[in-house]
Amino acid sequence: MTEAETGNGRRRTAPPPWLLSGLRPQQSTPVPWAAVLRASLALATPLAVGFALDRPAYGALASMGALSGVIGDTADAYRMRILNIAVPQLFGALGVMLGTLVYGTGWAAVVALTLVGLVSGMMSTIGAVASVSGLLLLLNAIVGAGLPLPDPWWVAPLLLTVGGLFVLALTLLAWPLRRALPERVAVANTYLAVADLLAAAGGPDYEERRQAVTQSLNTSYDLILARRARYHGRNNAMVRLLAQLNVVIPLVEAAPAVHVRRLTLPDEIPAAVRDLAVAVEESRTGRPGLALPAPDSPATRAVDSALRHAAVVVHKADPDPYNVDDRLGRPAALGVRVRRTARDVLFSGASWRYGLRLALCVGLAQALTSLVPVPRSYWVALTVTFVLKPDFGSVFSRAVLRSVGTAAGLVIAAPVLAAVPIGWWDVPVMVVLAALIPALTAKGYAFQTAAITPVILLLSDLLNHQGFHLVWPRFLDSLIGCAIVLVAGYLLWPESWHVRVGHRLADAVTDIADYVACAFEPGSSGDRAERLRARRRIYRDLSVVRSEFQRALTEPPPVGARAAAWWPLVVAVERIVDAATAARVRVNHGAPAPPREEVAEIRRQLLGLADGIRSSEVLVEVRTELPGDEEGVLAPLRQEVAAARAIASPQP
Repeated sequence: MTEAETGNGRRRTAPPPWLLSGLRPQQSTPVPWAAVLRASLALATPLAVGFALDRPAYGALASMGALSGVIGDTADAYRMRILNIAVPQLFGALGVMLGTLVYGTGWAAVVALTLVGLVSGMMSTIGAVASVSGLLLLLNAIVGAGLPLPDPWWVAPLLLTVGGLFVLALTLLAWPLRRALPERVAVANTYLAVADLLAAAGGPDYEERRQAVTQSLNTSYDLILARRARYHGRNNAMVRLLAQLNVVIPLVEAAPAVHVRRLTLPDEIPAAVRDLAVAVEESRTGRPGLALPAPDSPATRAVDSALRHAAVVVHKADPDPYNVDDRLGRPAALGVRVRRTARDVLFSGASWRYGLRLALCVGLAQALTSLVPVPRSYWVALTVTFVLKPDFGSVFSRAVLRSVGTAAGLVIAAPVLAAVPIGWWDVPVMVVLAALIPALTAKGYAFQTAAITPVILLLSDLLNHQGFHLVWPRFLDSLIGCAIVLVAGYLLWPESWHVRVGHRLADAVTDIADYVACAFEPGSSGDRAERLRARRRIYRDLSVVRSEFQRALTEPPPVGARAAAWWPLVVAVERIVDAATAARVRVNHGAPAPPREEVAEIRRQLLGLADGIRSSEVLVEVRTELPGDEEGVLAPLRQEVAAARAIASPQP
């Protein structure tokens, strides 16, 4: 707790900032009304069907499957939503079958769920769909091992899958009504973000706009490449969108060249890019009509050239499918990707570490609930699984927020379980409770927990008929699960309470050093496609660094305070990438190439910076002199490297 001064001079205690940040709702996020309606229908309809058939337990199981689908429906593009909902349901069905087989078997259940936890944890490090699949595999195995489910063995997996597929069917109903492909909207939004970036060049808002462009590019490439991965050949619509997305890259590259010279672009240029965004979204073709001012420097010539080329490609009806340069690489065949992913997971230290952490915590939770003669439930292991997710933020803060959210959810559930008898009244109650899940999920993790808790309790009551007596034991179960995670999944693993920003930032700096050597290789223009891929990779890595930085800020002291100290260096490294890109653009448009010695010295300084970041948890100022031509193309880059070295270098 921290202390604050009151008006009369007395001091009062206040929650720490890292806790307040998690409890503060995200006001800027709008309520997803379509998802709210979909959740109400998806969870209440199976209950109504179950009561109509006099099979309330069947309806509850189908609603549980629907709940998994609602939680997993996080993508924008419909094809990604199909993957996010359908694929995890298959793993969820497998999980509940495994859990049912070991129900009531004591040590066998402990061993089985521990192994499932290991597999689930390792799967979660692969990607978004695999993460949700691993989550449902473990959650449903825990439910199957902890609740008496209807016979025969195939009923529960079938009903859970049907519930999840019902959510998918409701999601796909709006597909024919969409005005534009989600991928096309994403590309248009990227053009709008680039227009804002060009308008901000030379001003104080440039850094914020550049981050928005990086995020938008990541989203657009992910959507398009994920869709193209389904096709063995070429899809004309996707080829055109990919071409339109690729030609915006030179515009993004030209922006730093303008910004580092503190130039201000005429309003006609951002306006022209916004017109291209409209053309992309409306799939407009024809001859582009550009009225641009004449460029007067290498930087503005780079912008003019990139913009004119982008206008031609955007309005071209049928780009050559064999002349599209896929910046991030065309997806390999499915079998190749599966083998590559399996190899990466099996030989990844991070994958094994997380799998073992999750397995240890699930094993301890299941041992407690299965072997110790205390009235505990599967809720302990469920709490462990929800809290110990690698891609959901800080484990420590999630454990605390889980406790707070569960308490709030129990306050909602208590009067429902006490006053509403099992029967048809559960259907309108579920309509209201289910609507809260997508509405509150957008506000933060504690709010999501508060919304999901009463839904799970109501569905559990239809299976074990404990009513109001579920409330207090479930709160104790949540506290025990959070305690297991804090001790066995957090405190016992030093990597959890160390700042991991430094090593990831050091890797990015090493990649920047290689990029500089490639971009300014004397006597050669280098492989432009390779440079573009390298630069996108660096910005994507820096985006991950920012995410890790935000996660670390939510940790309690001293981790949060140490993470905050890295922020100036994160910004400095991003400025280095911008300066290197700007220099390359100026060389492309007539500026003299830098000498070999200057490039080698900058690369050596960058590698020294990377070594310094890796070798110390403490940022130590070390002055670095980088002599060179002050009018040369690399002068801004030398200044940014020197500034970064002054922030962090090896301790003497």
